[in-house]
Amino acid sequence: MGPVDQAAYLTHFRADSIVRDAECVRQALDVDRWSVLGQSFGGFCALAYLSLAPDGLREAFFTGGLPPLRRSIDEVYTRTYGRVLERNRRFYDRFPQDRKRVRRLVRAIEVGGLALPGGDQLTWRRVRQLGGMLGMSDGAEHLHHIVELPFDSPAFLHDVASAVPFARNPLYAVLHEACYADGGVTAWSAERLLPLQFDDDLDLFTGEHVYPWMFEDYSELAPLREAAQLLANHEWPFLYDPTVLATNDVPCAAAIYTDDMYVERAFSEETAAQIPRMRTWVTSEYDHNGLRADGARVLGHLVDLVRGHA
Repeated sequence: MGPVDQAAYLTHFRADSIVRDAECVRQALDVDRWSVLGQSFGGFCALAYLSLAPDGLREAFFTGGLPPLRRSIDEVYTRTYGRVLERNRRFYDRFPQDRKRVRRLVRAIEVGGLALPGGDQLTWRRVRQLGGMLGMSDGAEHLHHIVELPFDSPAFLHDVASAVPFARNPLYAVLHEACYADGGVTAWSAERLLPLQFDDDLDLFTGEHVYPWMFEDYSELAPLREAAQLLANHEWPFLYDPTVLATNDVPCAAAIYTDDMYVERAFSEETAAQIPRMRTWVTSEYDHNGLRADGARVLGHLVDLVRGHA
């Protein structure tokens, strides 16, 4: 399959296609209506469900994943990059000794090079992507643990390779920006909007962003390089229907985390305000992984909100 056919095939893996697949499953099981829980990107799918097939839903729950409506990906990344910088500040405030270690790592990569277990040469821009874990409640500790390991040790090289699993999940790399595209062209938004601070300070880590150079640095992604470029220039259709959402009668509840590094809180609240029967729980108690960290309480509270017990 050539790049053009690859790209055409990959356009069918966004939230709208996932919803249509789910509806086929629901109908095959002869289920009248069912409840859905969307964590992170799952919330994007749940909102698409409310737009495309609300009659199939009994209720919908969102955790750290209520996406913006008719907001460009550039608007999203402009906001979230600011929080990535803040998470970097917090990380080095907590682990100040790691700044020197990170600088030594930069020099080690530049001078001698480090080879990962799979054979790829470790690049600094690839190391920077470890910052994606800073949006989780245990992310800073995890990053610190990796940084304090000897750079030439098998443990360090294994942990770096496994911490950013794009090779295992190539669809994440190819379609990440497309998932935010409620219409329009993404055109490598994360690359275009990278703040100047990242050019001036090599100590800084990036977030969950995807960049075109990844299809060079990750050998497993290289076969998708041309298809990824085609998708970056693709004119995406709208994912959500504000008119349908404005008449929603499906009971919904969303956990919106005030300091979520990946999902812009203000945009989530803006979306929630446009959906009747959407109840929100705006909380500073959790990071993006609140459902994983305290699932019984988070989901339990959302269920209570939807069912009138809170």
